[in-house]
Amino acid sequence: METDETPRVLPFQLQFDKPVASQIKIAEWNPEKDLLAMVTEDSKILLHRFNWQRLWTIFPGRCITSLCWRPDGKAIAVGLEDGTISLHDVENGKLLRSLKSHTVAVVSLNWEEDGQVIKDDSVNNSTYEDRTSRFFPPAPRIPRMPGLAPGDTGFMDDSDDSFRELSNSSYQRFNILCSGDKDGSICFSIFGIFPIGKINIHNLSIPTPFATEPATCRLSHASISKVALSKDLCHLIVMCSGELNHDEVESAERQLGMHGCHCLRLDTSIFWKRKNELHQVAQQASNIEDLIEVIRASLSVMSKQWSDAMHTFREKFDSLSSLIIDHGLDSSPQEEFLSLLGGARTSPPVHQFLVNSLGESGVKRVSKVVCGAGKELQHVVLDHLQPAAEIIGFRMGELRGLSRWRTRFQGIGLDETLINNATEKSGILLVQVERFMRVLSSVVQQFSNFFNWLLKCIKLLNQEPSDQLLPCNSELVVIFLKFLYDQDPVKPFLELSEVDIEPDMETLQRVKELVHFGGFSDCDFLRRTLAEEFKQMESSFKEAFLMPFTTISRKMLCKDVLPLFALPSSSASVSVSVPISVTYYKDASTSVSSYLTHEHGFIDYISFQIPGDSSSNIANCIGISRRFMHSLSNSSIEESASLEAVLLSVPDGYHCVDLSLYKEGQIVLLLNESTSASECSGESCMMIVQADDLPFVSIPRSGCINTWNLDQLKDSVTHLRLENEKVRNIPHSVAAPLAVGASRGVACVFAARKRALVYILDEDEDDVSDGE
Repeated sequence: METDETPRVLPFQLQFDKPVASQIKIAEWNPEKDLLAMVTEDSKILLHRFNWQRLWTIFPGRCITSLCWRPDGKAIAVGLEDGTISLHDVENGKLLRSLKSHTVAVVSLNWEEDGQVIKDDSVNNSTYEDRTSRFFPPAPRIPRMPGLAPGDTGFMDDSDDSFRELSNSSYQRFNILCSGDKDGSICFSIFGIFPIGKINIHNLSIPTPFATEPATCRLSHASISKVALSKDLCHLIVMCSGELNHDEVESAERQLGMHGCHCLRLDTSIFWKRKNELHQVAQQASNIEDLIEVIRASLSVMSKQWSDAMHTFREKFDSLSSLIIDHGLDSSPQEEFLSLLGGARTSPPVHQFLVNSLGESGVKRVSKVVCGAGKELQHVVLDHLQPAAEIIGFRMGELRGLSRWRTRFQGIGLDETLINNATEKSGILLVQVERFMRVLSSVVQQFSNFFNWLLKCIKLLNQEPSDQLLPCNSELVVIFLKFLYDQDPVKPFLELSEVDIEPDMETLQRVKELVHFGGFSDCDFLRRTLAEEFKQMESSFKEAFLMPFTTISRKMLCKDVLPLFALPSSSASVSVSVPISVTYYKDASTSVSSYLTHEHGFIDYISFQIPGDSSSNIANCIGISRRFMHSLSNSSIEESASLEAVLLSVPDGYHCVDLSLYKEGQIVLLLNESTSASECSGESCMMIVQADDLPFVSIPRSGCINTWNLDQLKDSVTHLRLENEKVRNIPHSVAAPLAVGASRGVACVFAARKRALVYILDEDEDDVSDGE
């Protein structure tokens, strides 16, 4: 059958062979749709349909180091070299969120959703409904700076409901985004936006559970290659390179050759055990975080608008001071205006300023700028800032109620005292918003009255009728000239000021008395500005949620380590470039599922290439292990020894470029010819191996860490033969990555000469699609 040249019998039908403008370094298929996201060498993200139609291209402006899809396929997470993780909308690539969890390059991303659907009504009472929509309209969006087109802000149109659905965690099932960086830090965030834990593999105390005496070891000079959270969120498998040493080993004994690739298993069962509580807290906190950004942007927009307006006012009216000096007068603009208001003779500088320098059109122009800015500020407060502050107050109240349910929420670090403080700060912020609105309204009214009076004065000086002008209040003009002409009471509210606001003593005393009747315990808020109050609220919010973050981080412990293969000690980060794949399949074996507790019948498969320059004597092999996460699920010896592995020898003349675990326990291998003179010439092949059919061998675990577990399999290596496997020859030399999509059954292979080849892996599924 292999010698038949008819195309029909060739496995993996070639669907497309398309050129790509730049070599691809990362590629991932969407888990729910026929979409392929690719990252080019110059760090552009391309999104293509299955028919190779390009949907969009974005350029984050920084080097992209990792990529993964949200489980529902509606958003994509992008890890950047500076440690930022950005979330983008699948429809148009727009930035939804940006999270700075790391300080160095994010090298691996994995996003898992809680796969268990609760059907038992007796359990369902612990689920939580977000009640905010019952009492409030949809949350406000970030305001735009007037004069900018919708696309200039980097945010979507208000009419685009997809942004609200994608960014609002209330619409999502419980999910965890896990990210690992090149310095060994692993961060966890619920919904990809609410940080809930952080660990560093260098600080982990790694047990050696099979030792005769309790012992621990640590990793040094470690570099993460891959992080993979189990489907039930209970385990995290970490593939990393580094040096494994006993805690108490002396420096002379450290040179025992245990530098290489290791597999760690971390216990993250807190995510499963407390998923309802964490879901509720993250739902409220992530939405509050959104609203905090609305307030931050509102204050920024308002400060810019008011500052620009005041600059225009000062620019026009400062010329009066110069005219007064030029005429040799020893007075101020306020004194000259007060003299004019009192009916005294108009001084030459004031006459020249009003009639010639400023004029009627100038007054109207400055009035339009200043009063227009005041109205814009009022709109921003009423449409954005105030609704955001009100919803924050409500959501903090919900969290306050949860924090009092100590039996459920104290265990995840929700501290009642800290939440109470944050709730009070959100209430004080609302008071400050009302206070600011009163100040702003008064200032705008007085500016308007002052400009009306100036127009009337100009009309009189020009001997023109002024009956059509709006009336002005002389007392307000006096107040304006004394307190507002050279001062700005609005600006301090919008900026962090070092000068406290001095409230009147009567108001301060009344506020202190209200404390006894259940008012705010903080009486000093009257001295703070709106911007300072917002900063304090944000700080109290972060402090309150640092406690769950710290609590959850402490509960994630390392439970097991599996030393895989040795590496030259000079190549500290070589495992980053080694093809590795980790996934979890449903286990049909009754013998395994009989002892699973909450793993819901999933079994882990870990596949990796042992590089040719490995110091081990099993080089140029593919290693596959399974049941690592269950190897310690019970204390009995039989179940502890359930870890299995197999070594596959790559055919002569080939080396593994990349590999990927595929659905139903299959493994897709991408092999290149090793004999080609140039990396761009020669041929390659793609092969599928059925993992269930492989002769897995149980690996005896040893308490001595100075043992490479897979070395025990060197005498039972299985040799792959091209004629015996499901193989497709590719007439190009290929390069990583290999992108495999299990939902459609496709693989995308990238030739070294900038071509993308899309193959149908599952012929049965292809027949169905053809019939459609």
